[in-house]
Amino acid sequence: MTVSNNRSRFVKTLSAASALALGAVVLTGCAPATTAGGCELGSEQSGDLTLKLGSALPLTGNLAFLGPPEEAGAYLAVDEINAAGKGITIDYTPGDSGDTDNKAYDTEIPRLLNAGVEAVLGAASSGVSLQFIDRLTAECVIHFSPANTSAAFTDYEDKGLYFRTAPSDVLQGEVLGNLVAEDGHQRISMIVLNDSYGTGLAGFVTEAFEAAGGEVIAAPTYNTGDTNFTSQISEALAGDPDAIVLVTFDEAKTIVPELTSQFPGENLYFVDGNLTNYSDDFAPGTLEGAKGTYPGVNESKIADFVTKMNDAWVARGNAALELNAYGPETYDAVVLLALAALEARSTEGANMAEKLQEVSGGSGNGTKCTSFAECADIINDGGTADYDGPSGAVTFNEVGDPTDGNILIQQFDGNNVPATIRG
Repeated sequence: MTVSNNRSRFVKTLSAASALALGAVVLTGCAPATTAGGCELGSEQSGDLTLKLGSALPLTGNLAFLGPPEEAGAYLAVDEINAAGKGITIDYTPGDSGDTDNKAYDTEIPRLLNAGVEAVLGAASSGVSLQFIDRLTAECVIHFSPANTSAAFTDYEDKGLYFRTAPSDVLQGEVLGNLVAEDGHQRISMIVLNDSYGTGLAGFVTEAFEAAGGEVIAAPTYNTGDTNFTSQISEALAGDPDAIVLVTFDEAKTIVPELTSQFPGENLYFVDGNLTNYSDDFAPGTLEGAKGTYPGVNESKIADFVTKMNDAWVARGNAALELNAYGPETYDAVVLLALAALEARSTEGANMAEKLQEVSGGSGNGTKCTSFAECADIINDGGTADYDGPSGAVTFNEVGDPTDGNILIQQFDGNNVPATIRG
């Protein structure tokens, strides 16, 4: 659908008839400036700015356990930016991404566009983001995910409007594949979600593990919405593997009990899509010794931020956060959008997209700063800001990918709760 927000979001083009024979005169007008991706750049706005921001985060679906920390990070950033009084206010419209089974995004994305948002946070799932990225970029709206890790986005035709604060799965796959090899395993199986995230990450794990001398003997897949995994478990176990890697989302809650009745839980490996607290789901000791990886920051290094994010979330009437995964990345995404708007003197998506690399430190040789208020003061005084936030030094390259990242290695205790052992 086409969304009107008192202006056109589409590229305007001028044409004229070609001159033939005697050479007719071709008249042309002044075309508005556009980005390299073809989105029209708006003019600078006077006075204080109001950024209409939406989100499509997993409030339901197979990544719903990531919803609370991501929402908490978004709300904290919005509240701090609005309280700072630095010339910009965020008008925030939260929404649900769901998953590819319930397809909540099919109603939420049109609702957000009708609200006139210029940027959308989410989704957490790469496969879900791929379901609506074209709808956003067609309207020249920024698509900014705090958790997408699929390598598919690196060269996606996104008009220069897609950004993420989580590193590509190329890095996580390398770390996980090497971890499994370092632990002495030589023959492994995988159970894999059949989407861009699952098959992509599994491929990078395979590449790293085989490069280390190991062999992947089976990698059965399943689809979102499946509830029975007996055939995949049987195939994974058939070759008597040393270890099994679960590249899944919430389906791990169904897979693990059946799998661990036939295979030692300590030899399971998890990924960011399923590395969470299972103390209420499995019998004590089920996963003791199992390990996993996820892109993130060592929470012991940002303890004050984690406490602040949790306290603000509870103050909104929510239960205390059980995990903080991708909360810092969501917080940083909101701050970077606000800083880009200040730098561009515009809250239009195309204008902000032109400045996101600069305020992240990917260009412009800016001054380091570690809070919205500090960075906003630099921009308002005529300087260039280079923001580093709780998720780390977010430095975008020319395609909106962070140029580096950190992968945590966690291990489950006797209560089936993961804790960082490296990273």
